[in-house]
Amino acid sequence: MPEAQALVEVSDLRMWFPITQGIILQRRVGDIKAVDGLSFAIRKGETLGLVGESGCGKSTTGRAILQLYRPTGGQVKFDDVELTTLKGEALRRMRRRMQMIFQDPYASLNPRMTVGNIVGEPLEVHDILRGKERRDKVMELLEVVGLNPYFVNRYPHEFSGGQRQRIGVARALAVKPDFIVCDEPISALDVSIQAQIINLLEELQSKFGLTYLFIAHDLSVVRHISDRVAVMYLGKIVELTTRDELYNNPLHPYTKALLSAVPIPDPVVEEKRRRIILEGDVPSPANPPSGCHFRTRCSIKMDICAEQDPAWRDVGGDHWVACHRA
Repeated sequence: MPEAQALVEVSDLRMWFPITQGIILQRRVGDIKAVDGLSFAIRKGETLGLVGESGCGKSTTGRAILQLYRPTGGQVKFDDVELTTLKGEALRRMRRRMQMIFQDPYASLNPRMTVGNIVGEPLEVHDILRGKERRDKVMELLEVVGLNPYFVNRYPHEFSGGQRQRIGVARALAVKPDFIVCDEPISALDVSIQAQIINLLEELQSKFGLTYLFIAHDLSVVRHISDRVAVMYLGKIVELTTRDELYNNPLHPYTKALLSAVPIPDPVVEEKRRRIILEGDVPSPANPPSGCHFRTRCSIKMDICAEQDPAWRDVGGDHWVACHRA
């Protein structure tokens, strides 16, 4: 892939959380390997969907890219600037270009602040606008996300879940970012509201030329919004390709199992297709299996799967997969 196309480049990203024992003299006895060696790129103006079951490290990946968690190892380049070594003022300046929309619209808004203060806070932190100009900008942002601009003096408890998430989107847009991590922004919302938020995100992307990392566990939503999709399992990405290629030609057994669980609204097709039921539970990230992390639940595993971690390789047509069988 040409370098100029990539806005975000992630190489061998690791985010390990220490496991400690003892109350006073704490000693490290192990690590929770939440993210364990990810390499991928996000191109300018595209939406990369990141899917996988709960606890596989999707949200941690998003936060580590934005340096909300400082990674244990690896590199994150944003527009050719290495983020993992940036500190202080230099990192703060880069933060203007990267924002996040959080999963829970009930927990991510301060209940003691008015909507005007919540949306205007990034403008204050980065010293962009003051006084009346800031208030006008906040009202404009509320209008952009489909809310009444005269809601500026209201508090979060006066809004529904969908409206709160729109406030979160307005806050993310305030500093005119290039890149937004959408951390399961619709999973806490009613199904009827989910479509509205997805459509809003797509409109904003075409209007402002945004680049998204869209984290979700609902594959039908990801298919609707994403250009490319990465599938994650236990801290590793196991498959990455274009949306249509992934749905039409999945190569990794875990991807096939996930796709087999997505309901199809055609009863004839639904009756004929074979569901793949995964055996057992997801292993602990504190003690992942040797070799391929998925082998303990895989129906086509071989001896090599226990001994050797499968290489992350391009099998043609920008279709990446980590599987000995692929």
